Amino acid sequence: MNFKDYFFIFTLFSILLLAIMFPSSQPEFLEVNISIEEETPPIIVKSDYELFLDAIGYQESGNKYHIVNRYGYMGRYQFGNSTLKTLKIKTTRQEFLNDTFLQEYAMHKHLLYNKKRLGKYIDKYEGEIVHGILVTESGLLAASHLCGAGSVRKWFRTGKVAEDGNGVKITSYMERFGGYDLSL
Repeated sequence: MNFKDYFFIFTLFSILLLAIMFPSSQPEFLEVNISIEEETPPIIVKSDYELFLDAIGYQESGNKYHIVNRYGYMGRYQFGNSTLKTLKIKTTRQEFLNDTFLQEYAMHKHLLYNKKRLGKYIDKYEGEIVHGILVTESGLLAASHLCGAGSVRKWFRTGKVAEDGNGVKITSYMERFGGYDLSL
């Protein structure tokens, strides 16, 4: 063994001796505080109604409240002026686009309005296959949002499939948005 080895062993024993003799006094540089508590975000569970609104809003506008399409339909759910008049909502285009609460209120009111107009069809056919489509309340309400309750009633009577100005068929909305429990 050479001098370096003796010096290392002496230093090691000196540190051990000090640690044994003075156990409560720890050098500050050895103190380590570890916090393993992580801040976890709260888990948010959405209702089927909220999931339905998110899905239809995404389909209509990408869930963008301030958008107007080439036909003048506006907001998250792409309402036209005539639908707003039917729902007795008096507002300007700019007020409607800037008021997210008003848009959500209009959609809720529109769903209730269409449910009332399609009530007998929902009661009679929900859960049944009609013209190759499984009938659900949410699917019918989505289809009536797309082209109106009259086009949905006509589909029941004749099988004629209405479509909007972009070529989207009511049957695609019935399938895509069917099965949500809206609890309206």
